[in-house]
Amino acid sequence: MYKRLPELIMFRELGQDSILTGLAEVIRDIEAGGYDRSEILSRLYKEIRKLLVIATDYGFDKNLWHDYIAYVLVTNENPFTLTAERAKIEGGSVNSFVLQDMQIFNDIFGYDFGRVEKELGIDCFSTISDYKAIHKRGQLYNKNVSEKIRALSDAIADNLKNSSGIEAAEGSLKIIKDFYSIYGVGMFGLNPAFRIVDKGNESELQENLVQFVPINNTDKVLLDDLIGYEIQKNKLRENTEAFLKDSPANNVLLFGDAGTGKSTSIKALINEYYDDGLRMIELYKHQMRYLSTVISSIKNRNYRFIIYMDDLSFEENETEYKYLKAVIEGGLETRPDNVLIYATSNRRNLIRETWNDINDIEIDKHRSDTLQEKLSLVSRFGVTIPYMKPNKKEYETIVSALADRAGISTEGLLEQANKWSVSHGGMSGRVAQQMIDALTR
Repeated sequence: MYKRLPELIMFRELGQDSILTGLAEVIRDIEAGGYDRSEILSRLYKEIRKLLVIATDYGFDKNLWHDYIAYVLVTNENPFTLTAERAKIEGGSVNSFVLQDMQIFNDIFGYDFGRVEKELGIDCFSTISDYKAIHKRGQLYNKNVSEKIRALSDAIADNLKNSSGIEAAEGSLKIIKDFYSIYGVGMFGLNPAFRIVDKGNESELQENLVQFVPINNTDKVLLDDLIGYEIQKNKLRENTEAFLKDSPANNVLLFGDAGTGKSTSIKALINEYYDDGLRMIELYKHQMRYLSTVISSIKNRNYRFIIYMDDLSFEENETEYKYLKAVIEGGLETRPDNVLIYATSNRRNLIRETWNDINDIEIDKHRSDTLQEKLSLVSRFGVTIPYMKPNKKEYETIVSALADRAGISTEGLLEQANKWSVSHGGMSGRVAQQMIDALTR
């Protein structure tokens, strides 16, 4: 194994903490002889533990080594994989380089650890090649990624059973190219939604300030699950589908009363359009200063990104909105075609107005420059969609539909729903859902 890794071309960069590299170095030292058994076992078990951690995070099962090699292939961002994601690559010199890499990975995929186990008197590799994962109830792991990686692992294993040599390399290359063209590569290819975390300070290089972290437990909601608001949902669909088709599309602001489905509508887009290349990045108000950094990190990827800002509003003394204004429209650098900003807010104008703003009159009917600056943020959203509280009839329709889904009898339910709304903040879809949830416990 350790002799083959230096021959990699496209997949050469495996990372400093690569399990593959660590195990290769252990095997190299074993074959060189004269090693300290305790020290070798310590290093080897360190890599095995790292493998088990990844297997737990992604729900790997059966042959963990095969799944790990598939994981390396789908997360390695290099010139070939970045070009291959959502695009077809036919022939050319690049394929010759990758074909060589596939031959190496095929050898590593089927590596026989029996000699290592016999040399050290251990059986850990036999255990991880026939592993039974145990998932606790409620345990969160990235099921979306897990299923894709395990399917890829099985496809490569089947290919190696039925072919060998250059034919097997060509088979693995086709499998991996098909995977990239459908799902892409790396975390953006495999995961639908992300948040960012601060990983540095202002003195560091800008691109090193943030880290994208996949969100694994997103709601499996669809737009049709939201009862009512058909006009609003259609506007959201039309703009998003235009965006995905590379047609003109606008940034979107969903505003209105609490509990009416604004956030649910945007979250549903992930599930509706993930297979079409839509990805979503959640950004909080206090992270607004990283907006340009986030956009720079994703502008050259072959996906469509929605930067999602939930419950967006600013108080009088908060100036973070200036970052948002500059990025949307007003800065020297134009917003990339593969990025839109979708926001929700209970406020139509996003920024709180004060009596000083309103009373500051320059000439008759002209409001202050300060107020105009605040209002200019909303004008930068090309699509604004109102989500208002339902009236009594609409509220009862929502309650009835939710009860029908939950298998609850509607006899006397509407009267109960109206009483519930009085004590729970008024009539809204959220209040209706909370009542149904309480009845189904």
